[in-house]
Amino acid sequence: MFMPRALKVKRPTEGSNTALKKKSKVDEEEKNDESGTVTPAQKEEAHEDNKTQNETLQTGGDSAALTESPRQEETHEPSSGDEEEVEPVKSFKKSQRWPEPGEPICVMCGRYGEYICDSTDNDVCSLECKASHLAQMGMGIGADVFNRKDTNGDERIQPQQAAVETGGADELKTHYVYREDRFISGLTDEQVQRIKQELGIETQGRDVSRPIVEFEHCGFPATLHGNLKKANYKAPTPVQMQMVPIGLSGRDVIASADTGSGKTVAFLLPVVVRALERPVHSVRSPVALILTPTRELAIQIEKQAKELVMGLPNMRTALLVGGMPLPPQLHRLKSSIKIVIATPGRLLEILKQKAVQLDQVKVVVVDEVDTMLKMGFQQQVLEVLDQVSGEHQTLLASATIPTGTEELAARLVRDPVRIAIGEKNQPCANIRQILLWVEEPSKKKKLFEILNDSKLYQPPVVVFVDCKLGADLLCEAVAKVTGFNTVAIHSDKTQWERNRILRGLLDGDFEVVISTGVLGRGLDLVNVRLVVNFDMPNTMDEYVHQVGRAGRLGHRGTAITFINNNNKRLFLDVVNRVKPTGSILPPQLLNSPHLHEQQRRDRQKAKLESEDTLVTKNNLIDIIRKHDRCKK
Repeated sequence: MFMPRALKVKRPTEGSNTALKKKSKVDEEEKNDESGTVTPAQKEEAHEDNKTQNETLQTGGDSAALTESPRQEETHEPSSGDEEEVEPVKSFKKSQRWPEPGEPICVMCGRYGEYICDSTDNDVCSLECKASHLAQMGMGIGADVFNRKDTNGDERIQPQQAAVETGGADELKTHYVYREDRFISGLTDEQVQRIKQELGIETQGRDVSRPIVEFEHCGFPATLHGNLKKANYKAPTPVQMQMVPIGLSGRDVIASADTGSGKTVAFLLPVVVRALERPVHSVRSPVALILTPTRELAIQIEKQAKELVMGLPNMRTALLVGGMPLPPQLHRLKSSIKIVIATPGRLLEILKQKAVQLDQVKVVVVDEVDTMLKMGFQQQVLEVLDQVSGEHQTLLASATIPTGTEELAARLVRDPVRIAIGEKNQPCANIRQILLWVEEPSKKKKLFEILNDSKLYQPPVVVFVDCKLGADLLCEAVAKVTGFNTVAIHSDKTQWERNRILRGLLDGDFEVVISTGVLGRGLDLVNVRLVVNFDMPNTMDEYVHQVGRAGRLGHRGTAITFINNNNKRLFLDVVNRVKPTGSILPPQLLNSPHLHEQQRRDRQKAKLESEDTLVTKNNLIDIIRKHDRCKK
């Protein structure tokens, strides 16, 4: 299903000034072929080295049984250029060093990820960890990886050079076209409507595909379907039921669904299938582009994408985000990347260097589209999309899409299908919302009470604040008073620190995490059950996203928000959005004169809008008189 390659050769040593790059022996041989400096005898030696290495992998049924194979010293004839000496691939993880900040990390043991596993495209430190990684993924070890039986037939798939050149899509399913499953086609319109009504699915647009009920109804290639099961995606969520078939049919989509509802997989599946269909036109021309507002969200999306493309031929992803070294990202783009996950700023920086071309992109995803189309990102996003070919599919997704943003988003799509799951722009129904009226001087004391309350405190707890300095100061106070293992995360932290904190949060290493908005959108903090909004967000859309960190993937959670007169601008929105969920609002809020004034203005505005009538000969004089009275 893919061309066998040796484990990638060693990166340049630390002493060199060049950036760390991952190189394959195949690439190195191709370079030498072009330069004409390698003799046939040398090629034969390199082939023997690869063969010896693969035999080493075959001999170990257990990762601990792997032994280092003896290697012949390569004697090359002198050439015009200085040749770099290639060291043997490390057999055991104990031979590998620990990584420096910013260096790749082995997915198995955490040591320096010196090599790339050719089967999964993940970083590994040695042959031992590669074997353990493949065994963990259920892919066997050694040469068995390259001779697995495909579930669609009995013949063993032999690696072929042509698979690399053509993209290998023929080995899975030629010209995949989504066709409605017989079971779905057999449903009556009334049954389909009842399913959509029960699941809270609303759609707008022409010729909308019917929702699927199981992933089997999509007819995915066997490997992709197996990856879904391995990643524990057993049954589609409502947004996946409706968005996946529409995306597979090639339609543009604007999707709004609750936080934690599975939007990422809903747009990744059409992206993966589209990338499988089309070979890479050139080394620097990806097929799919996914834009996100934050680095952490981009990292999470790439991780989920790798889970889905594992074992698929030549399905490589590239992560292009700021805060991480640029040279390794540029080097990654030379590997015939099919899917690029990027933040707009770093992508524009790379585009200016002409290290990547977007003219062959066939599907574009803009995640958290409401944030991406605000003034901070809007110009960057539009600059990126200007370089994408006109014939492409666009998928837009977010938990909140305000009316103004939706109008702007509509300009980026053609004949879209609009999907809304549940109450539009409302907090997730699985989250218990508690609003407390707390004056500014009393906030810390109230937070300490919550953290000491056995009924409310469920570690890890995420506390949102509105500024970076506030995060650091509150972190010190919480650690000092409560003794909890507390850490702060914000945009002034290095990307390495932010990744470490996020990983520690998911692993349960921290009891309290104080965060600005960097953790507020899109991230699957699956073990978080309690969120505290120490500072009320500036908009209700941000409020919806932040409280949504407490109820991921159907789990129930609690969100506590401190509110006072400093947030009076949002009083009406808070009442309109939170009260329908059944949450009890503080009496100070309900009796506030600011709220009563906002309600009066809202009623007056609604009355004026209802009185707007079509101007005719009969009512023209009445409208003029009414207008004159209003001016007086």
